[in-house]
Amino acid sequence: MLTRQQPRIIHKVLNLTFLKGEDMNYKLFTSESVCAGHPDKICDRISDAILDEALRQDPYSKTAIEAVVKDRVILVGEIKSTAKIDFEGIVRREIKQLGYTDKGWGFDHEAPIDIYVNEQSPEIAIGVGNDEGAGDQGMMFGFACNDTKELMPLPIILAHQITRLIDRLRETNEVSWLRPDGKAQVTVVYKNNQPVGVDKVVVAVAHDEAVKQSEIEQKIYTEIQTKILEPIGFSINKNQLIVNGTGLWHIPGPASDAGLTGRKIIVDSYGGFARVGGGAFSGKDPSKVDRSGAYAARFIAKNIVAKGLADRCEVALAYCIGKPNPVMQAIETFGTATVSINDIEDYSHDLIDTSVKGIVSKLDLRRPIYTETSAYGHFGKAKLPWEKIIL
Repeated sequence: MLTRQQPRIIHKVLNLTFLKGEDMNYKLFTSESVCAGHPDKICDRISDAILDEALRQDPYSKTAIEAVVKDRVILVGEIKSTAKIDFEGIVRREIKQLGYTDKGWGFDHEAPIDIYVNEQSPEIAIGVGNDEGAGDQGMMFGFACNDTKELMPLPIILAHQITRLIDRLRETNEVSWLRPDGKAQVTVVYKNNQPVGVDKVVVAVAHDEAVKQSEIEQKIYTEIQTKILEPIGFSINKNQLIVNGTGLWHIPGPASDAGLTGRKIIVDSYGGFARVGGGAFSGKDPSKVDRSGAYAARFIAKNIVAKGLADRCEVALAYCIGKPNPVMQAIETFGTATVSINDIEDYSHDLIDTSVKGIVSKLDLRRPIYTETSAYGHFGKAKLPWEKIIL
């Protein structure tokens, strides 16, 4: 296992190389988000709703649940829990809540459901018991920067805000012609490592056949301009917005494009602005370090930036299955550190014990909080425990 001194030596070299800060080569950066009714997000929602129900009944439940949607729902995975899970009931409830109630769309809450969920394999159970060991090997990354009040990159925050807005307009029936499913993509202009404007917004929304493209474009433009961009001092003209590039989109969801749990790992994390680990999050209980390790890494990175120790920070962790402690823990500040890397690493080690048990305990992860993460990203939401700032 790496000692604490080894990563310090590595980072001291990096920081000496970039004493005045590392200029970002990107002058434009694009991130995307998807609506809660996107096919992949339907699957994430189902997987996390099942996890939440398992944790509600048995906080020590072990789950790895994945879903596939097309004209039906297929559940696959494993679970070890005393909980009695109504898989079919949860699936139908979540699909209905996401707005899929029209059989004419080729997928709705009454779609056939096939369930292939068995008990957790004994080999994994041996290493994972009582949160003592990691549920798998792998690497995870956490990131924070001072672009936004959430300490997240601005492109992904804006993309999430747009998809959340589109969903809210539909759910409240403020815009009656909207249907579930949608996407948003935002290109932000950077100067001297800071966001200074928005260059392009691309939006796709599923809609009623009767509505005209011109009405869709005008409504989406007005909503984005007045509710998202103007409040932060930015603006775009209509030529900087593309809505439904093909000119129409009538059939939402899985009938048009199959969905799968864990396929939107860039949407779920930092919009491509930072590295991501090798595993997805949804459907996995906290013993799976793909999830809890990524949350711990974000917790560390966010607190380093919030404390003013760096303007940008990336934290890397790596684990071995069955072993309690990370085999790697390292920090990169991209030349933006305001104190020595030794001080930053001391701070991070005092902040949280990154053993599996330490993470689960510090962040109180054995509770039903995960359905909230299944849309609009896992980071930047103030109520989630890994977003807490320790003063």
